[in-house]
Amino acid sequence: MAFPVSSTLLDAMVLSIVHDEDTYGYKITQDIREAMDVSESTLYPVLRRLQKEECLETYDKEYMGRNRRYYKVTSKGKAALNLYREDWKLHKEKVDTLLNERGKNDE
Repeated sequence: MAFPVSSTLLDAMVLSIVHDEDTYGYKITQDIREAMDVSESTLYPVLRRLQKEECLETYDKEYMGRNRRYYKVTSKGKAALNLYREDWKLHKEKVDTLLNERGKNDE
C-alpha cells in the first residue's frame, strides 16, 4: 500500500535536495525515489512551479559535450523549506501519535 503524495510534500523534498547542493532534474528524481516512487514526468512540473514561485533558479552547465540544466535554491526557497520542515515536524508528531500510541492495548 502506498500513501498519496501531495504537491506540497514534493515541493519540500525538492527544496531539501537542492538546498544541499545545486543539482539537475534526473538526479533529483533519483534522490526522491529513495523515499517514494515518482516519475520524471511528475517531477518536472514541480521544478517549473518552484522556479516560477522564485524558490529555485536555473543555470546550464556543460556535461560530456551537452548542456545540463542545474537547479539552485534561492533565499525565498530556503525560507519556504524552513517552514515546510517546521510543518512536517508537527504533522509527523501528530501522525506518529495516532499510529503508534493508540491501540497499543490491543497487542
